[in-house]
Amino acid sequence: MGLFCPRTGGNVSTIAASGPVHAGRSSNFALKLIAFAAVVAAAVAFVWKYVFFYYLHYNPASFAEGAANYWNMRLWLLLHISGGTIALLTGPWQFWTGFRARYATLHRWMGRVYLGGVAIGCIGAYRMAIVTTFGWAFGFALLVLATAWFTSASMALYAILRRHVQVHKEWMIRTYVITFAFVTFRVMNDYYPGARLQPENDRGVTVAWACWVLPILFTEIILQLRRMRRSVAR
Repeated sequence: MGLFCPRTGGNVSTIAASGPVHAGRSSNFALKLIAFAAVVAAAVAFVWKYVFFYYLHYNPASFAEGAANYWNMRLWLLLHISGGTIALLTGPWQFWTGFRARYATLHRWMGRVYLGGVAIGCIGAYRMAIVTTFGWAFGFALLVLATAWFTSASMALYAILRRHVQVHKEWMIRTYVITFAFVTFRVMNDYYPGARLQPENDRGVTVAWACWVLPILFTEIILQLRRMRRSVAR
């Protein structure tokens, strides 16, 4: 216990400590808010530039800009990008603690919508990977990505059904990191310095792996460090 201060009518050590603690919490909240806004902004920008294109230019010539068989496979393609878009835009709200606590019912329904989007996106992804015109190596990379996407979402669902809330949260984080691979792929493939790497096919295969393997690696390190800190605190 600290010394009592007659002027303030409070505990000296407690008052002195409360300032830095409050400042630390405010700083932490600000960083989380900035990260949340950055993720949402990147997701919206991706959808605006790369997804709406196919809805706004629904014709063979426009689809052919993506791949030679996109028009013939347009139903599967639209299934994939529509499900992915749903997951990409609803996912960030699952991690907002205040939103989750205040609107618990809406949180659960958005979680169902999110996982439904992943399921729909995976169905289209599997079909598009099998018939890709970019070669078997690129197709295999997409198959593994879709499998990781579906598996992580399934684990998140299984965990919450068994009421393992913390495990559910961790798998939801992994699932969204993989969902965000759509954005990461475009950034790594289309912008400097990745866009200059040749040959183009090798770049595509490399990025198809790197866009989710590297982020999930760093995510796993962070999750395990947090778990170890919680164990020490106990």
